[in-house]
Amino acid sequence: MQIQHPTAAMIGRAATAQDDIVGDGTTTNVLFIGELMRQAERYLGESVHPRILVDGMELAKTESLKFLETFKHDAEVNRDLLIEVARSSLLTKIAPELANPLCEVVVDAVNCIHKEGKPIDLHMIELMHMQHKMSNESKLIKGLVLDHGGRNSDLPSRMENCYIMCLNVSLEYEKTEVHSGFFWSNADQREKLIASERQFTDDRVQQIVDFKEKLCKGTNKNFVIINQKGIDPPSLEILSRAGIMGIRRCKKRNGERIPLACGGKQLSSIDVMTEADMGFAKVVYEQSLGEDKYTFIEGVENPFSCTILIKGPNDYSIAQTRDAIRDGLRAVTNTISDKCVLPGAGSFEIACSEHLNEYARKQVSGKVKLGVHCFAEALLVIPRTLAQNSGFDAQDVLLKVQEAHLKDKKPFGVDVYTGEPLPATVSAVWDNYIVKRQFLNIAPVLAQQLLLVDEVMRAGKNMRGSRGDGQE
Repeated sequence: MQIQHPTAAMIGRAATAQDDIVGDGTTTNVLFIGELMRQAERYLGESVHPRILVDGMELAKTESLKFLETFKHDAEVNRDLLIEVARSSLLTKIAPELANPLCEVVVDAVNCIHKEGKPIDLHMIELMHMQHKMSNESKLIKGLVLDHGGRNSDLPSRMENCYIMCLNVSLEYEKTEVHSGFFWSNADQREKLIASERQFTDDRVQQIVDFKEKLCKGTNKNFVIINQKGIDPPSLEILSRAGIMGIRRCKKRNGERIPLACGGKQLSSIDVMTEADMGFAKVVYEQSLGEDKYTFIEGVENPFSCTILIKGPNDYSIAQTRDAIRDGLRAVTNTISDKCVLPGAGSFEIACSEHLNEYARKQVSGKVKLGVHCFAEALLVIPRTLAQNSGFDAQDVLLKVQEAHLKDKKPFGVDVYTGEPLPATVSAVWDNYIVKRQFLNIAPVLAQQLLLVDEVMRAGKNMRGSRGDGQE
């Protein structure tokens, strides 16, 4: 839906930018901008100039970013920590009984494609869905799942210990681009014509069959061809007689990911074929769901690409699970990149709010304090919303958590199950450092622009007016 209101559209674009850059924190952005404007409205009603508030907010933003550096935890990034991060992300989107098994799937998928010292490319994790069974049966396939199968019923549907040949070569009869006609006087001549036209394609297919015989003779190995281009029925017939599984017209992205998952490389010519060019998988099998076919390639060694197979009873469940997994993948990736975590459950916002109030009392003078107080109060909308969404009295919970924080001088968050203060360091609820840093950079800038929009428009009118006076 297209957002019509200009202010709402700006906030929507800010949330989209947040999602594009770090993959999370969109709701936090929207809530914080709205609360920042609401807090500013109180002072604007008392005739405080927006510029003063903006200056105070800028000071508060700078101080919050400094406080963030001291609040983060430099932790050893291991599997247990990543599972806790993934669980913290997934539990905000889906039910606990579904989130708990999926957090291990998410972490294992990222670890599968992660190479030390290189950036993580999440495009190497394919999210494949099947409208089949229940959502908690979603799993990680260390290999590939192709959303198509073979086109010949005589082809084998399951093979073990398979060489994988990834091709980008046409194995079908192609008409020439030259417009020409052929005339024959009897049936024999016609048959000879058809045979000569087929000969080129048949020779290509036979070349692959001979290579398979040479490679697999005397072993228990099998042979699978996955081709980006077409394989026509006569060629499929030849392959099936030779015991070769042939899959045609696979998607380009799958053609690129097969060598990463199985090894080997994609061939654009079959003139020179070696064993080193072949990938390998322990099992390749086909599964049919109604009219849809899926090909599973599993049991690969050292894969640099994998597939998360999402199952669900309907499209809505699948979409919800897919969105949650995508956010979980980004959260785990951010943690590996940052090499640190941030206590969650609203503990950072509460601690930062108290810090800003102290900062305003000791180091800021004049009306600029009001802008700092606006920023400090607006941060509390995050824990307040957490308490409210959990079904508790927001003000009561917030006061309890603030009192616990001031008493023990330790970060406390909101326990969404009991409504009581929760020590952030023992709760195993973690946020991403980069997400908090990004929202502290984006949200105040937009709020400042909205507060100064009247001033900008007024300045524009004055400039037009003075220009008109000069002309007269």
